[in-house]
Amino acid sequence: MAEAHQAVAFQFTVTPEGVDFQLSREVLKQIYLSGVRSWKKRLIRIKNGILRGVYPGSPTSWLVVVMTTVGSSCYNVDVSMGLVYYIQRWLPEGMAVFSTGVWVMGIFFFRQTLKLLLSYHGWMFEMHGQTSHLTRVWAVCVRLLSGRRPMLYSFQTSLPKLPVPSVPATVHRYLESVEHLLDDEQYYRMEMLAKEFEEKTAPRLQKYLVLKSWWATNYVSDWWEEYVYLRGRNPLMVNSNYYVMVRALCSPCPHSGLGAEPGGQLRAAVMALGLVPMCSYQMERMFNTTRIPGKDTDMLQHLPDSRHVAVYHKGRFFKLWLYEGCRLLKPRDLEMQFQRILDDPSPPQPGEERLAALTAGGRVEWAQARQAFFSSGKNKAALDAIERAAFFVALDEESHHYDPEDEASLSLYGKALLHGNCYNRWFDKSFTLISFKNGQLGLNTEHAWADAPIIGHLWEFVLGTDSFHLGYTETGHCLGKPNPVLPPPQRLQWDISEQCQAVIESSYQVAKALADDVELYCFQFLPFGKGLIKKCRTSPDAFVQIALQLAHFRDKGKFCLTYEASMTRMFREGRTETVRSCTRESTAFVQAMVQGRHPNEDLRRLFRKAAEKHQNMYRLAMTGAGIDRHLFCLYVVSKYLGVESPFLAEVLSEPWRLSTSQIAQFQIRMFDPNKYPKHLGAGGGFGPVADDGYGVSYMIAGENTIFFHVSSKFSSSETNAQRFGNQIRQALLDIANLFQVSKADG
Repeated sequence: MAEAHQAVAFQFTVTPEGVDFQLSREVLKQIYLSGVRSWKKRLIRIKNGILRGVYPGSPTSWLVVVMTTVGSSCYNVDVSMGLVYYIQRWLPEGMAVFSTGVWVMGIFFFRQTLKLLLSYHGWMFEMHGQTSHLTRVWAVCVRLLSGRRPMLYSFQTSLPKLPVPSVPATVHRYLESVEHLLDDEQYYRMEMLAKEFEEKTAPRLQKYLVLKSWWATNYVSDWWEEYVYLRGRNPLMVNSNYYVMVRALCSPCPHSGLGAEPGGQLRAAVMALGLVPMCSYQMERMFNTTRIPGKDTDMLQHLPDSRHVAVYHKGRFFKLWLYEGCRLLKPRDLEMQFQRILDDPSPPQPGEERLAALTAGGRVEWAQARQAFFSSGKNKAALDAIERAAFFVALDEESHHYDPEDEASLSLYGKALLHGNCYNRWFDKSFTLISFKNGQLGLNTEHAWADAPIIGHLWEFVLGTDSFHLGYTETGHCLGKPNPVLPPPQRLQWDISEQCQAVIESSYQVAKALADDVELYCFQFLPFGKGLIKKCRTSPDAFVQIALQLAHFRDKGKFCLTYEASMTRMFREGRTETVRSCTRESTAFVQAMVQGRHPNEDLRRLFRKAAEKHQNMYRLAMTGAGIDRHLFCLYVVSKYLGVESPFLAEVLSEPWRLSTSQIAQFQIRMFDPNKYPKHLGAGGGFGPVADDGYGVSYMIAGENTIFFHVSSKFSSSETNAQRFGNQIRQALLDIANLFQVSKADG
């Protein structure tokens, strides 16, 4: 019973002399340390908030302004032109007030000037190596105004707002994107619908959208989060969540690989070209965030702080504290705590083993079960421990890693990360950190709170810190000595009724059917990477995207609407935009390739034209001139107003039978990939968007290799992930052969 006594701050008994209090010094000490830690964090947040709020100003610059003002008065020079004397009539510290006002005005001027400069995107449309004088002057000005040591959120208020494109421009680009996918009759019909929309319906909708853009920080992001993610009623598993692999080429080590600190902070803002800041808003909800199910819509619960992680192992849930008092546990302490969980012989409680299947099934069913069975008592307390955790950790009993000699190993690894056994991931958490029995790691990430580059940024930081800063002993343990007196992780206690177990089983069957239907084919493309592609004098992304069009046409004998995700994080609170990468130019190239009677010179010309078109569309998407987010927001406005638009209804219902995404890498330079090639990531993947379509993610991992993750559904007779993957391989080789370059040349 000693542990139970330590769980409360004091005990008392009633005696003839009165009430006898027995205070627990250890618990009171922990309460005191917890309070100290909380106040320290508050002070740090206040300090960082002030530093971010006055950036690019600093306390030093304020002191310089004050000293300049005071110094000028010593020489009878009134730089304030009489303002100081006027202020002193009302406030005794007129000199300090004037200096502070000048300092604040300077910061405001700098920020507004920087925002104006960051609204210039002409640099993106200039050819490589042909930088204009205007862009060079712009780059110097941005560098001068950006300061030397920005914090993660320093540039937030200096980022421009996402502009609302004009309706005629969006409609024109939309029609251009589908003309080659429709026959003459279908295109004429769509053209008439678009013309009617542009002339009659759109002006009213556009006015409301422009009004929102004036008032809101970003006219897209809140609606995108709510209607695309939170209002979705289908299972998150496969349909929304995505996975991330680790260094697939590194040899796995035992479970001790969990020793990396989970709370490492991202200390620098991401910059495009090392110059243009990217919005960091999405990073705020990386930790302490859970998606809470609702009947009609979910909500994201984000807490300012969390002191523990939730852990799942062999059907049991644990609460593992990350702090001892106000000190973050060291890696060796964390390793010891995880080992205690691994050594715990206790069996799962009734219904506990498959409990997480509730997060893998339908959202309505989960919301109803949460209200009925987890709203009070020990179930509520245990659920709170999971939902209020910094993140979720799954210690799997299976072993997975990539063996280059066994191609299927990478696909099995991906499947385990995408859905596991449907009940060993908490799909509602911002991310689940998965550790396999052989020490190989991976992530399963909820999509509503952020996009893949954000979790990729975190993952690069964690893995770089783990490999190049923390290190391990020769036996594979974390460095240092553990503290054996730390209290062990706490088993979460449940009271799961038979009725609740039936609901869990129902969700599990839904999730299992969905998981069993997913075909995932992951492979490493070894013939070449971006090194050879550069020899073709084209963008690596455009090269791969055109190869995907060629592969898809060979696979299905037709073209389809293709989705490629690009980011809009050069704008405040920007998320993504769609690049419709199946263009008229790419289809012309593909058709010429398939016909097989065109000389290589003509094929190269058609390829370069398609690549230039793709790059231009990507740049337009990144600079706020995309198609789909604008049409999406117009559609939302039309629904609020009760206005029917056949054009918008048809556009928003068109299926993306080929959904693609390039995984970002080397967002932070923590190691040289040429020096440590085995530390290259293998990227990650997601499920197919359409039942009869493909999902393709790829990572151009350095100069000499590309990783692909191809998904489809077994239930579709039109698709086969491995067949399509083989078509991708051949398409890449065929395009490279057009330029008569080899890997040796690259």
